[in-house]
Amino acid sequence: MPVMVDSVWVTATLLMCVLGGQAVDQLRVTATSRNPPPTPTVHCWSASYPNLTLCSWPEPSLSPPTHYVATYSERQRPKITQQCHLIQPGSPSSHLISASSTSSTSSERLWHCHLPNLKLLTGYIINVTAVYSGGSSSHLSSFMLEDIVKPDPPTDIRVSPIGVRNLLVEWSPPQSWNNLDIFPLKYQILYQRKSRGPPKSLNLGPYESIKVELKGLTQGCNYVFQVCAKELLGLGECSDWSSPVQITIPRTKS
Repeated sequence: MPVMVDSVWVTATLLMCVLGGQAVDQLRVTATSRNPPPTPTVHCWSASYPNLTLCSWPEPSLSPPTHYVATYSERQRPKITQQCHLIQPGSPSSHLISASSTSSTSSERLWHCHLPNLKLLTGYIINVTAVYSGGSSSHLSSFMLEDIVKPDPPTDIRVSPIGVRNLLVEWSPPQSWNNLDIFPLKYQILYQRKSRGPPKSLNLGPYESIKVELKGLTQGCNYVFQVCAKELLGLGECSDWSSPVQITIPRTKS
């Protein structure tokens, strides 16, 4: 890490490379003070493969930058860059932002950028630069679209008793996933007795299904259910868990 005290320029570089095209991250900071500006913490994901790809980063609450510059390019053609469409916190374009955006505290201003029309099976590099009055800081990330698939959680979770000690769990696919016919989803169920016992997980698939019957549950006990969605062939990762739904197994009359 070279430091030139006279001009007080600081350059810091961190490089991580994983073979196979899955991840390359590089952080670069240049500043004209002894305290380099914070580097954007960028997270990218595809909430609707292959149409909807977003990247997000929180704006620092202390000393925010004057502006951001976000570009992306194919890894095989790094000199041909395109502008990433910036979405300011609370802007009219926020309808593009899905529920799978990175978790953040309510006090954070979360910036996003939209990367349209990405190619399948192609490596990409995104560069997000925060520009400050005293310098700039950049985050470079390399990814393939197939590695960052993450649907939004399923919605409208419904649980109803059927017969004795059995429950029917139903749900709806995430509305943001636009290509169910071409790229189906599979699901995972998480359930447990409330305040007692470890959670149990049930994978459905490889076929697509939006309901499952659970048998042999304990009468009079309260259960909590959640569902997550994943691309049928296993691309990327499962969605965040849906909001929990609770139900008490009815007791049969003696």
